[in-house]
Amino acid sequence: MREKVVIGLAAAAALLLAYNLYHIFLVLPDEAMQGAIYRIIFFHVPAAITGMTGYFVALLLSVAYLSFGNFRFDSLAASVVEVSVVFSLVNIVTGSIWARIIWGIWWTWDYRLTSALVCVLIFSGYLMLRRAIDEPTQRARLSAALCVFGCIDVVIVWKSIEWFRTQHPGPVLSIRTGGGHIDPAMEHMLYSNFCAILMIAVALVVIRAQQEATAREIDSLRRQANAI
Repeated sequence: MREKVVIGLAAAAALLLAYNLYHIFLVLPDEAMQGAIYRIIFFHVPAAITGMTGYFVALLLSVAYLSFGNFRFDSLAASVVEVSVVFSLVNIVTGSIWARIIWGIWWTWDYRLTSALVCVLIFSGYLMLRRAIDEPTQRARLSAALCVFGCIDVVIVWKSIEWFRTQHPGPVLSIRTGGGHIDPAMEHMLYSNFCAILMIAVALVVIRAQQEATAREIDSLRRQANAI
Protein backbone atom coordinates (compact mmCIF):
# COMPACT_ATOMS: atom_id res chain seq x y z
CA MET A 1 0.00 0.00 0.00
CA ARG A 2 2.74 2.44 0.94
CA GLU A 3 4.62 1.67 -2.26
CA LYS A 4 1.52 2.51 -4.28
CA VAL A 5 1.12 5.77 -2.37
CA VAL A 6 4.75 6.72 -3.03
CA ILE A 7 4.53 5.80 -6.71
CA GLY A 8 1.27 7.69 -7.11
CA LEU A 9 2.58 10.81 -5.39
CA ALA A 10 5.85 10.71 -7.32
CA ALA A 11 4.06 10.31 -10.65
CA ALA A 12 1.60 13.12 -9.89
CA ALA A 13 4.42 15.38 -8.67
CA ALA A 14 6.50 14.67 -11.78
CA LEU A 15 3.63 15.51 -14.13
CA LEU A 16 2.70 18.67 -12.26
CA LEU A 17 6.34 19.75 -11.98
CA ALA A 18 6.87 19.24 -15.71
CA TYR A 19 3.78 21.36 -16.42
CA ASN A 20 4.98 24.04 -14.01
CA LEU A 21 8.51 24.16 -15.40
CA TYR A 22 7.18 24.65 -18.91
CA HIS A 23 5.07 27.62 -17.83
CA ILE A 24 7.71 29.07 -15.50
CA PHE A 25 10.49 29.15 -18.09
CA LEU A 26 8.65 29.34 -21.42
CA VAL A 27 5.29 31.01 -20.81
CA LEU A 28 5.63 33.54 -17.98
CA PRO A 29 7.43 36.78 -18.93
CA ASP A 30 10.39 38.26 -17.10
CA GLU A 31 9.59 40.40 -14.07
CA ALA A 32 9.79 44.14 -14.78
CA MET A 33 12.33 45.00 -12.06
CA GLN A 34 14.24 41.76 -11.54
CA GLY A 35 14.30 40.20 -14.99
CA ALA A 36 14.63 36.43 -15.36
CA ILE A 37 16.12 35.75 -11.91
CA TYR A 38 12.72 36.30 -10.27
CA ARG A 39 11.77 32.77 -11.41
CA ILE A 40 13.71 31.40 -8.46
CA ILE A 41 10.74 32.49 -6.34
CA PHE A 42 8.81 29.48 -7.65
CA PHE A 43 11.25 27.22 -5.80
CA HIS A 44 12.42 29.46 -2.95
CA VAL A 45 9.00 30.22 -1.46
CA PRO A 46 7.45 26.72 -1.86
CA ALA A 47 10.54 25.17 -0.25
CA ALA A 48 10.22 27.57 2.69
CA ILE A 49 6.50 26.87 3.17
CA THR A 50 7.04 23.12 2.85
CA GLY A 51 9.80 23.16 5.44
CA MET A 52 7.86 25.25 7.95
CA THR A 53 4.70 23.20 7.45
CA GLY A 54 6.71 20.06 8.10
CA TYR A 55 8.07 21.45 11.37
CA PHE A 56 4.56 22.14 12.64
CA VAL A 57 3.44 18.65 11.61
CA ALA A 58 6.42 17.27 13.54
CA LEU A 59 5.35 19.41 16.51
CA LEU A 60 1.90 17.81 16.52
CA LEU A 61 3.45 14.34 16.21
CA SER A 62 5.89 15.08 19.04
CA VAL A 63 3.06 16.25 21.29
CA ALA A 64 1.14 13.09 20.35
CA TYR A 65 4.14 10.96 21.35
CA LEU A 66 4.49 12.76 24.69
CA SER A 67 0.77 12.27 25.28
CA PHE A 68 0.38 8.62 24.24
CA GLY A 69 3.92 7.17 24.22
CA ASN A 70 3.43 5.53 20.81
CA PHE A 71 6.78 5.20 19.02
CA ARG A 72 5.08 5.47 15.64
CA PHE A 73 4.49 9.15 16.34
CA ASP A 74 8.17 9.55 17.20
CA SER A 75 9.35 7.80 14.04
CA LEU A 76 6.99 9.81 11.86
CA ALA A 77 8.08 13.07 13.51
CA ALA A 78 11.73 12.22 12.84
CA SER A 79 10.93 11.47 9.19
CA VAL A 80 9.07 14.76 8.76
CA VAL A 81 11.86 16.77 10.40
CA GLU A 82 14.51 15.18 8.20
CA VAL A 83 12.64 16.05 5.01
CA SER A 84 11.80 19.53 6.31
CA VAL A 85 15.46 20.30 7.00
CA VAL A 86 16.29 19.44 3.39
CA PHE A 87 13.67 21.86 2.07
CA SER A 88 14.77 24.54 4.53
CA LEU A 89 18.30 24.22 3.13
CA VAL A 90 16.90 24.53 -0.40
CA ASN A 91 15.15 27.70 0.74
CA ILE A 92 18.35 29.20 2.16
CA VAL A 93 20.50 28.26 -0.85
CA THR A 94 18.02 29.58 -3.43
CA GLY A 95 17.55 32.72 -1.33
CA SER A 96 21.31 33.31 -1.29
CA ILE A 97 21.51 32.95 -5.07
CA TRP A 98 18.60 35.36 -5.48
CA ALA A 99 20.14 37.83 -3.04
CA ARG A 100 23.46 37.79 -4.88
CA ILE A 101 21.76 38.95 -8.07
CA ILE A 102 19.30 41.45 -6.55
CA TRP A 103 21.14 42.78 -3.48
CA GLY A 104 24.71 42.10 -4.59
CA ILE A 105 25.41 39.98 -1.50
CA TRP A 106 25.24 36.26 -0.73
CA TRP A 107 24.22 36.75 2.88
CA THR A 108 23.31 39.39 5.45
CA TRP A 109 22.30 39.07 9.09
CA ASP A 110 18.72 40.04 8.33
CA TYR A 111 16.14 38.92 10.94
CA ARG A 112 14.44 36.44 8.62
CA LEU A 113 17.67 35.03 7.21
CA THR A 114 19.24 34.67 10.64
CA SER A 115 16.17 33.06 12.22
CA ALA A 116 15.88 30.68 9.24
CA LEU A 117 19.50 29.64 9.71
CA VAL A 118 18.94 29.14 13.44
CA CYS A 119 15.91 27.01 12.61
CA VAL A 120 18.00 24.74 10.38
CA LEU A 121 20.66 24.46 13.09
CA ILE A 122 18.07 23.55 15.75
CA PHE A 123 16.48 20.80 13.69
CA SER A 124 19.84 19.55 12.46
CA GLY A 125 20.67 19.24 16.15
CA TYR A 126 17.42 17.29 16.53
CA LEU A 127 18.64 14.77 13.95
CA MET A 128 22.09 14.53 15.56
CA LEU A 129 20.48 14.04 18.98
CA ARG A 130 18.60 11.03 17.66
CA ARG A 131 21.85 9.49 16.45
CA ALA A 132 23.58 10.13 19.77
CA ILE A 133 21.06 8.37 22.05
CA ASP A 134 20.52 4.62 21.78
CA GLU A 135 17.79 4.14 24.39
CA PRO A 136 14.48 4.52 22.45
CA THR A 137 12.33 6.13 25.15
CA GLN A 138 14.91 8.70 26.20
CA ARG A 139 15.69 9.49 22.57
CA ALA A 140 12.02 9.97 21.73
CA ARG A 141 11.30 12.18 24.75
CA LEU A 142 14.31 14.44 24.27
CA SER A 143 13.68 14.68 20.53
CA ALA A 144 10.05 15.61 21.11
CA ALA A 145 11.05 18.29 23.62
CA LEU A 146 13.60 19.76 21.21
CA CYS A 147 11.02 19.77 18.40
CA VAL A 148 8.58 21.71 20.56
CA PHE A 149 11.32 24.21 21.43
CA GLY A 150 12.44 24.49 17.79
CA CYS A 151 8.97 25.40 16.59
CA ILE A 152 9.19 28.62 18.58
CA ASP A 153 11.84 29.74 16.12
CA VAL A 154 9.66 28.59 13.21
CA VAL A 155 7.03 31.11 14.35
CA ILE A 156 9.74 33.79 14.48
CA VAL A 157 10.81 32.94 10.91
CA TRP A 158 7.21 33.10 9.73
CA LYS A 159 6.40 36.44 11.38
CA SER A 160 9.80 38.14 11.08
CA ILE A 161 9.07 40.11 7.91
CA GLU A 162 5.97 41.54 9.59
CA TRP A 163 7.68 42.26 12.93
CA PHE A 164 10.96 43.67 11.55
CA ARG A 165 11.65 45.85 8.52
CA THR A 166 15.15 45.06 7.30
CA GLN A 167 16.79 43.80 4.11
CA HIS A 168 14.23 41.10 3.38
CA PRO A 169 11.13 42.34 1.48
CA GLY A 170 7.65 42.18 2.97
CA PRO A 171 4.97 39.62 2.06
CA VAL A 172 3.75 39.70 -1.54
CA LEU A 173 1.13 36.94 -1.70
CA SER A 174 -2.54 37.87 -1.51
CA ILE A 175 -3.16 35.11 1.04
CA ARG A 176 -0.84 36.98 3.42
CA THR A 177 -1.63 40.62 2.62
CA GLY A 178 -5.21 40.63 1.44
CA GLY A 179 -4.23 42.04 -1.94
CA GLY A 180 -0.72 41.01 -2.86
CA HIS A 181 1.91 42.66 -5.01
CA ILE A 182 2.47 39.89 -7.54
CA ASP A 183 0.89 39.25 -10.92
CA PRO A 184 -2.04 36.78 -10.59
CA ALA A 185 -0.57 34.44 -13.24
CA MET A 186 2.73 34.32 -11.35
CA GLU A 187 0.95 33.81 -8.04
CA HIS A 188 -1.10 30.95 -9.51
CA MET A 189 2.08 29.28 -10.73
CA LEU A 190 3.66 29.78 -7.31
CA TYR A 191 0.84 27.86 -5.65
CA SER A 192 0.92 25.22 -8.36
CA ASN A 193 4.63 24.59 -7.86
CA PHE A 194 4.08 24.53 -4.10
CA CYS A 195 1.63 21.66 -4.63
CA ALA A 196 4.23 19.77 -6.68
CA ILE A 197 6.97 20.29 -4.10
CA LEU A 198 4.62 19.38 -1.26
CA MET A 199 3.77 16.08 -2.98
CA ILE A 200 7.48 15.34 -3.35
CA ALA A 201 7.95 16.07 0.35
CA VAL A 202 5.07 13.78 1.35
CA ALA A 203 6.47 10.96 -0.79
CA LEU A 204 9.88 11.37 0.86
CA VAL A 205 8.28 11.34 4.32
CA VAL A 206 6.44 8.09 3.52
CA ILE A 207 9.72 6.50 2.39
CA ARG A 208 11.62 7.70 5.46
CA ALA A 209 8.79 6.62 7.78
CA GLN A 210 8.99 3.09 6.38
CA GLN A 211 12.76 3.10 6.87
CA GLU A 212 12.36 4.37 10.45
CA ALA A 213 9.81 1.63 11.20
CA THR A 214 12.18 -1.02 9.85
CA ALA A 215 15.08 0.42 11.86
CA ARG A 216 12.91 0.38 15.00
CA GLU A 217 12.02 -3.29 14.45
CA ILE A 218 15.66 -4.22 13.89
CA ASP A 219 16.68 -2.36 17.04
CA SER A 220 13.98 -4.16 19.02
CA LEU A 221 15.17 -7.55 17.77
CA ARG A 222 18.77 -6.64 18.58
CA ARG A 223 17.83 -5.70 22.13
CA GLN A 224 15.90 -8.94 22.57
CA ALA A 225 18.85 -10.94 21.28
CA ASN A 226 21.23 -9.16 23.67
CA ALA A 227 18.90 -9.86 26.58
CA ILE A 228 18.96 -13.62 25.96
